[in-house]
Amino acid sequence: MAEKHGNLSINSENIFPIIKKWLYSDHDIFYRELISNGCDAITKLKKLDVMGEYTLPEGYKPQVQVIVNPEEKTLKFIDNGIGMTADEVEEYINQIAFSGATDFIEKYKDKSDDNQIIGHFGLGFYSAFMVADEVHIDTLSYQEGAAAVHWECDGGTEFSMTEGTRDQVGTQITLFLNEDCLQFCNEYKADEVVKKYCSFMPVEIWLSRENTPETQTINEDEKLDTDVVLETIQPEKKEKKKEEKKDGDEAEEEEEKEQPVRLKIKKRPVLMNEIHPLWSKSPSECTKEDYIEFYRKVFQDYKEPLFWIHLNMDYPFNLKGILYFPKINMEYESIEGVIKLYNNQVFIADNIKEVIPEFLMLLKGVIDCPDLPLNVSRSALQNDGFVKKISDYITKKVADKLSGMCKTDREEYEKYWDDISPFVKYGCLKDDKFCEKITDYILFKNLDGKYVTLPDCLAVKKIDPDEKDENAADEKDGSAVDEKGEAVEAEVVEDEEPGKDEEKKERTIYYATDLKLQGQYVNMFKQAGMDAVVLPDQIDQPFINQLEMKNEGIRFRRIDADLNDTVKDETSEEAKEELKTLSEALEKVVRKALSNEKLAVKVEKLKDKKTSSMLTISEESRRMQDMMKMYAMNGMDMGMFGGEGETLVLNANHPLVEYVIAHKDEEDNKNETTICEQLYDLAKLQNGPLDAQAMARFVERSNEIMVLLTK
Repeated sequence: MAEKHGNLSINSENIFPIIKKWLYSDHDIFYRELISNGCDAITKLKKLDVMGEYTLPEGYKPQVQVIVNPEEKTLKFIDNGIGMTADEVEEYINQIAFSGATDFIEKYKDKSDDNQIIGHFGLGFYSAFMVADEVHIDTLSYQEGAAAVHWECDGGTEFSMTEGTRDQVGTQITLFLNEDCLQFCNEYKADEVVKKYCSFMPVEIWLSRENTPETQTINEDEKLDTDVVLETIQPEKKEKKKEEKKDGDEAEEEEEKEQPVRLKIKKRPVLMNEIHPLWSKSPSECTKEDYIEFYRKVFQDYKEPLFWIHLNMDYPFNLKGILYFPKINMEYESIEGVIKLYNNQVFIADNIKEVIPEFLMLLKGVIDCPDLPLNVSRSALQNDGFVKKISDYITKKVADKLSGMCKTDREEYEKYWDDISPFVKYGCLKDDKFCEKITDYILFKNLDGKYVTLPDCLAVKKIDPDEKDENAADEKDGSAVDEKGEAVEAEVVEDEEPGKDEEKKERTIYYATDLKLQGQYVNMFKQAGMDAVVLPDQIDQPFINQLEMKNEGIRFRRIDADLNDTVKDETSEEAKEELKTLSEALEKVVRKALSNEKLAVKVEKLKDKKTSSMLTISEESRRMQDMMKMYAMNGMDMGMFGGEGETLVLNANHPLVEYVIAHKDEEDNKNETTICEQLYDLAKLQNGPLDAQAMARFVERSNEIMVLLTK
């Protein structure tokens, strides 16, 4: 054909920002675009073969070759796909933003499945000009009688197109790299980038170096037609042993095998991808070892994942993938995962928030969705309600997996719980739908170290032992008894008021945050036959706030927020009034002794006669204090929170408190002042450490008390 010159035309109806320096945010992405084009070309040719419009040659092996040449500063991308005629080069290359993939789909939309066609915009080829001063195309169409075409362009609007010399169907694109981008013709950099973007593309990708100085040695029978033999290595001849072999010596009976002939060849191209990734297979075809091996290969994590979810959906959209729940060391590692997003096995990006719900970012996994509405650079999503459906589907599958494990394999679920609980709780805080689906399958560890769910907590009612005969049908109404018929008391207490039977009762779940600091309260709960759940993590406070908002009638209270009637002696109404009056009197005495006018004091008769004093902080005030600490505002006056604040509970059944009661009307009683200070500090130590000044005074006072014992 005659040489032709012309100007590149712009398709104004399908125009995109075509400025080579900012078409893509990452310049290395041109590897992905040019390899994807090669995969598309091969896919088209195979479809034509299936439809009977072309017959693939015998022994056809679809592949894309990437050849680096650091000496010549070039990169070559070679495919054995559909190729192009001169008219097609004119249409698909010279007219920017006219996509060959889109045109092919439209032409054969009734005969083929377009899911395997990667390209959409026709701009991928021009990513080459981000790194190259000049680009050449050599192509030969599959069409019978088609002539080869050579095309070249120096990055401006002018091109040159002549008849080419290529004699095999397919396309070769040659990039002459500019001085700033020579790193891309380094084979190690090429290896890194191809693995980053193309590890799972559906066509084999082979990487090699042109005129490579590297060699490898193989056996003669392993030689391929494409190998370039540099040297033949003959085996060394060994003299046969003439010594007679002993009878029964099997090791000596075998004649010595001759060593094979070895060949030194040029280093072979390296296969860069896996064309059938694990997520593309049916879950029934995959073994546990397959999942673990894939996890380690993709995420470079030596630890085994806890478990995984294999996503496989064809309707109403096509989505496949695997989500792994990694083992997290919360003390030493940041809770941060990575979910790789693919489109037809082409890597798009990590952690695209439009597709992956925020709380799932803690996981590791891969998701492949051909239906994603990508923008021109294939690195972000167009705004589309369809994306929200994909996100909701992923959330539902994760919730279904967790709830299914809890229902069918509770033992295994409990084994994983400590590792996955931060993820589940974070998910509940961030996603209302997830919270709704998973609430009944959240586990809490009780004071005995056993796991219970929220329904488990709420199903067990506290039983008065004196009334157990009246509750014979306890299993029907949700109560519980042990094997001896004794009442079992759980962490749920119903605040029942006379005349309010028809109203929804408020149910309280008690919890502890530190079994050591709150040890006295824990012991009192156990002695009273009560239970509580343990919530030791920072995320637990906002988490229980969420549960209270989502579940009407449920409230969480820390075991030191107030004293439950179960730990007190039963008293008559008259005795209660006396304790109330006594509380008012002692409050004045204690406030004066401590110089603290905001401290509330309450006198109670506790069953545990060894406990002299306790300090309670109202749930509302403590939560407000915790919230302020989160905002680095700790140390603020408790009184500003508007709650009950601190309450010092004095046990009227303890000798020290009896002494204070007996001498409450005395003025300037030093012993009484000392005892009040000591009772307060002892109570406070059960909730947390004293500040430096208070601790120094506590130690000094304790020494003074011991000195008194020696006199």
